[in-house]
This record gives sequence, C-alpha cells and structure tokens, in this order.
Amino acid sequence: MPRSARRRLLRAAAVAVALGLGAIPAGAEERWVAGYMVGYEHALQPVSTLDFRSLTHLMVGRYVPRADGSLDTSCDWDAAKCPAWARSLGVRAHAAGRKALLFLGGAGAHDGFAAAAKPVHRAAFVRNVAAAVKALGFDGVDIDWEPVEAADVEDLIAFLKALRAAMPKALITMPVNFTNLNFPQDGIGWTKRAAPYLDRIDIMTYEMAGNWGWAKSWHGAAVTGATAATPTSTAVSVGSYRALGIPAAKLGIGVGFFGQCWKGGVTGPRQAVGASSVAGTLTYATILDRYHRADAYRWDAAARASYLGRAAGLGPKGCSFVSYEDPRSIAAKVAWAKAQGLGAVIIWTVSEGWRASTRTNAPLTAVGAFLK
Repeated sequence: MPRSARRRLLRAAAVAVALGLGAIPAGAEERWVAGYMVGYEHALQPVSTLDFRSLTHLMVGRYVPRADGSLDTSCDWDAAKCPAWARSLGVRAHAAGRKALLFLGGAGAHDGFAAAAKPVHRAAFVRNVAAAVKALGFDGVDIDWEPVEAADVEDLIAFLKALRAAMPKALITMPVNFTNLNFPQDGIGWTKRAAPYLDRIDIMTYEMAGNWGWAKSWHGAAVTGATAATPTSTAVSVGSYRALGIPAAKLGIGVGFFGQCWKGGVTGPRQAVGASSVAGTLTYATILDRYHRADAYRWDAAARASYLGRAAGLGPKGCSFVSYEDPRSIAAKVAWAKAQGLGAVIIWTVSEGWRASTRTNAPLTAVGAFLK
C-alpha cells in the first residue's frame, strides 16, 4: 500500500475510534459497503440514527440531469431542502471517516442523460456535475444512467472520459443491470470500455424476478441456483461481467432492503406463474412489522434466499409470496461476494431497513460482515 494511502487509512481509523465506531478494518479502502440515502425517504429514518459501522460510503441524492446539462436538485422532494439535507449526511460521513458520493440519475432519468451527454451540452454537463459535488463537499459521483441503450454508448463513454478528466481525484462509480442466464452478455459490452474511468461498477442484483411470460416464479435476489426457467442470480450476473475482463475487485453487487410481493396464486419459487404477478415492493421494515409470520418463513438453500409463502395471503396486500433479503440471506450473499474477491456491496436503500419500532437496522448490520 502506498504511504499516502496508508496515512489516509490510519487517519480514518483514528477518527472512527474517537467516535466509538471501531477501527476501519484492514482493506476497507479496497472493499466498500455503499448505501443509498434518497431525499424522498428523508422522513423514513432520522439522520442522527445512521450507523456507520457497516458503511464505508454513502450515495446521496438523487440529482437528475436535464436535457441542457443542468441538474434538478429536488431529490424527488424539495430543491431548497435536499441540498442541505445531503450536505448534512456528507458531514456525518466525513466525521466518521467515511466517504460521500452524489447519486446522479436513477429510474426515469435516461432521456436527461442522453441529451445532456451529447457534444453540444457535454462540457456544461460535466461542469455542473463537478460543481454540484464540490458544493456538497462530497468525494465523487455515482452515475446511475439506466438503461444504457445502444445509441447511448458513444456519448456515455465520452462523458465519463470528460468527467474523469475534470475530476481526476474524485470517486466515480456506476450501477449496472443484472443479467440473464439465457443471454448473459446481452447489452453489457459497453461496460468494458467504461471500466477505466470508474472506481466501481456495481451490479443491481435485486428485483430480479417478475412475470416474464415464459419464466417460472423466482426470487428477486437469488445468490445462486439459476436455471433456464429461473434465469437470474448474483452468480450469473457477476460471471457475465467477469467474462468481459472486468476485475472482480472493481465489481460490486447489490443488496435490497425491500421485498417483492407476489399475488395471484404462486406461493414460492419455481412455480408456473400463470396470471400471478409482482404487486409492488415492501420495505424490509414493513415486511417484519406487517407481513412476517414464523409459519410462512422458508429458506431456499439452492438459491441462498429467504422468502415468505402462504396461500391464504400475508399482510395488508394479501401477498402469497414475498421474496426478500433478510440477515440470513444477506450473510450468505456477502460471504459469497467475499469469496469471489468482489470490491463492493451496494444497498438500496439504507433507510428501508430501519425499523422505528425497535430502532434497529438488522440488514445493515448483516451487510457489515463484508468488511470483516
């Protein structure tokens, strides 16, 4: 480890100890746990309750690119309040010896990215992103451009190259889609070209199931066990990106602090879907408080996944099958990630694991095992 990196690690460890967080484990600069905090959930968990012992980075936002390269700073909440809230999280992260990144984009932001990254707006877009990171006092930016379409690739790569040149010391990360066992390389080839400009490429290995017509019911976040009829898993996705030559240490996987509620007949994985479908998502806290029953809990050893199944239905929505990540499945997932030498685990979202009734965040504690 270079002397400068060793000094940074020692300073961060000293701050963490002073705050009662415990020393940052050796190698923490190489292994990340990055949790998303989003403005529209600002009331879900008080900032003061955020536990940094299981986190190395916060992804805070979201800001959304406009077609002209400017940024919407409302975070799906309030353009006046969100930046101040975001800065407060950055201050707390830095006080704990952790990093903060601007979460840029997300679902529905594709068209803004595609227009802003065009040559006519690209320079302004890069300046605005760099200015926003500086104004927040953050350490970098997370580029959540989804989906990346074939027509976007050249502009995306040019944008990342320009952004890296403008922010040479900043952290730049990017979440990417999970893949399908039947088409493992479909639509992901561009990531090999993007990799040199990125510190982490994080695969969103959650919400990986649905009524796709031909497939059977399946877990939203299986670690292993994919088949042609249940074609998604963390292992499949990591294998797809590794096959492109992307180093394991640059790759991250996702843990979702939420679950998928199925209705219409299916009570678990590997069943004919028929008219059943995913009827929305539920936060982990909601599942524990309003849906969980001991007699409905199941463990799928092949998939390394937890779920609830009950023909009579569960909770206010009457879910017959709830696929979710809990401390048991998260432990299996992060153990698998460590064994593969992966560089990161991302969390969508930290606050969805916070149970106000018990003032605990059990899934966050479980993810922290990745740093040990």
